[in-house]
Amino acid sequence: MIMFDDTYKTIASKAEGIYKDRGSKFIALAFPVKSEAEIKEVLENVRKDYHDARHHCYAWILGHDKSAYRQNDDGEPSGTAGRPIHGQLLSFDLTNILLVVVRYFGGTKLGVPGLIRAYKTAAKEALSAAGIVTMTVHDVYELHFEYPLLNEVMRFLKDEKLEILKQDFRLDCRLVFQVRKNDSHQVFDKAAKINGVRIRYLYMV
Repeated sequence: MIMFDDTYKTIASKAEGIYKDRGSKFIALAFPVKSEAEIKEVLENVRKDYHDARHHCYAWILGHDKSAYRQNDDGEPSGTAGRPIHGQLLSFDLTNILLVVVRYFGGTKLGVPGLIRAYKTAAKEALSAAGIVTMTVHDVYELHFEYPLLNEVMRFLKDEKLEILKQDFRLDCRLVFQVRKNDSHQVFDKAAKINGVRIRYLYMV
């Protein structure tokens, strides 16, 4: 069976970086995020907190496979802000992250090369200061079974070292667990072989 890389890197908590050039100040703010709704909320808060800044440029990447991303120049010349910020996220191999660079204009135009350098350097400063963590991708499953099978099911979960997320042992038993993506098929097959147990895939985290 082909194994795929079921890990990804993100940041543990908010991080900041600052870069100054000819009076302009670039404040980079990196946030760990999990959804576009969360990104929207964080961006709104940054715009409120730095309402007097000239630009709020950003880039973000979501998903363990980095399939969703966006970059925004927020009024700066095209390609001078969002793209270099996004480039730093790729350079650090990060996902589930939003990086906003807030610019206070200092009165002197920096030109295209100067802007690219400023946004890139500010972004790099924030990411260099961030605590980078490696996360594992998991599949989440639900088991349904009758109460007499409880001991057998619990033994299976213990043997496979699976993390239980939810359990309900009233009339018929329902239990939700997660398993590392690369172990998912093997665990699914073992659970399906327990007589009287129904297993259903729910989602990936």
